[in-house]
Amino acid sequence: MSTGFLTPPAGSRVTLKNATVPVSLLDVPGGRFRPIGDDLARVDLVLADGRVVDVVPGGTPTVLPATDLKGAMVWPGFVDVHTHLDKGHIWPRRPNPDGSFPGALGAVLADRQASWTAEDVAARMEFSLRCAHAHGTVAIRTHIDSAFGQEEISWPVVAEARERWAGRITLQAASLSGADGMVDPATVMKIARIVKRHGGILGLVTYKTPNVHAALDNVFRAALDLDLELDFHVDENQDPESATLELIADKVIATGYARPVIVGHCCSIVRQSADDQKRVIDKLAAANIGVVSLPMCNLYLQDRTPGGGRTPRHRGPTLLHEMKAAGVRVMIASDNTRDPFYAYGDLDALEVYGQATRILHLDHPVGDWPRVIAATPAAHMGLADRGAIRIDGPADLVVFRARTWTELLSRPQSDRTVLRAGLPIDTTLPDYSELDSLMEVRT
Repeated sequence: MSTGFLTPPAGSRVTLKNATVPVSLLDVPGGRFRPIGDDLARVDLVLADGRVVDVVPGGTPTVLPATDLKGAMVWPGFVDVHTHLDKGHIWPRRPNPDGSFPGALGAVLADRQASWTAEDVAARMEFSLRCAHAHGTVAIRTHIDSAFGQEEISWPVVAEARERWAGRITLQAASLSGADGMVDPATVMKIARIVKRHGGILGLVTYKTPNVHAALDNVFRAALDLDLELDFHVDENQDPESATLELIADKVIATGYARPVIVGHCCSIVRQSADDQKRVIDKLAAANIGVVSLPMCNLYLQDRTPGGGRTPRHRGPTLLHEMKAAGVRVMIASDNTRDPFYAYGDLDALEVYGQATRILHLDHPVGDWPRVIAATPAAHMGLADRGAIRIDGPADLVVFRARTWTELLSRPQSDRTVLRAGLPIDTTLPDYSELDSLMEVRT
C-alpha cells in the first residue's frame, strides 16, 4: 500500500502549513494567501471533518497539530472532462495497425463487435477509474459508444459504475454517435431516451459529411425536447473544409439552446484562414460554448503517415490561446487510454497538464492556465464544490513534493499524496496483469 510522501498529523483539526498553491485554483479572498511569484501563493490549509475550514497566509502561527509542507505544491482534485472509459485498455488485444485515424476506427469497431459485453466493459472501466482515483482525479466525464445496439449494453454499466464510485469519483457520461448514423430522427430519439434514463449527456461526432446538418437538427431537437446537455466531438481532422464547429455555434444561437455545450478536438480550425478563425471563435463566445483540447491524442493521430517516412507537421491541438482571449472557456483532458486511438496514457491529469503546457505553451506566464484541468471543467460539469481550494470545500487534495512549476513538470510526481476528506488514500496503481483474462482476441 502506498500513500505518498506525506503523512498528515492525526486529529480532528489539523493544519498543512506552507503549502504552495496556484493562485488561480484558490477561491478565497486575496488577503488569505501570500503571493510568492510565478502565479503561485503560499498558504496554510486548516482541515477538519473532511473539509477545508480555513485558508490563511503561509506561516501564520497556529496551536493546531501541523505538518510543514516546506513549499510542497497542493492542488484540488483534478476534473477530467473528456475520456473514453468504455474503450480503455483494449490495445493488447486490438492494436491500431498503422497508428492512423482510420486504423483506430476499424480496430475499435472490430473489438466492439467481438468483445464488448457488459462484463468486459465493466472490468475495463473499473480498472480505469482505479487509475484515475490513485492519481487524484475527483470527477470524470466519459464518452460512451452509442450505436449498433452497444448503447443497450454500456449505459447500464455506466449507471452501476456511477453508483459504485459515488463519493470517490463523480462520473458523468455522454453518448458517442457519428453524424452519418444520426440522420433518422427515431434513432436519435431512441438514444436520447436511453441517455435521459441514465442521467447522461447527448453527444455527436461532427465532420464534413452531407448528413451533418440533418444529424445536428435531430440532436438539438432531442436535446431541447428532453432537456439534455450536449457534448460534441468536432472536426477531428486536418481538412480545412471540415467546418462543423461553426454549424454548432450557429445552431446554439438560432435555437436559443441554454444548457451547457462542450465541443472537443476542433482540430481543423487551425488550418483555416485567420478571418474564418476569428468569426468562428467570436460565435463560440457568443454561444457560451466550452472547448476542450485533447493534446496527447491529437498529437498521436493527426498528420500521421501510415508506415512512417514523413515527419508530421500539423499536430491537431486547437486554438486555445485565441479562444481564451476571446472569452471562450477552454479546457484540456485525457481522451483515450491504451486503445487504438491512443496507445498510451493512464488517466493522470497531471501528465495531461504537463504535456499540454509543453505542446500549447501554457507557461511564461502560467497565469490561470491551471484552471483548464480543474476549475473550468468543474463549472461546465455543474460541480460547484470541485476544481478549486475554498473554505468549506472538500479536503480532496493532491500534494506534490515539487515546490515550483519546473519541479512539478520535470518529473512524474509518482510519490504524490492524494487526500480524500483530509486523509491519505492508497495510491497503488492496479497492475496490468489484472486485465490479462480479457485480452483474448475474438473474431
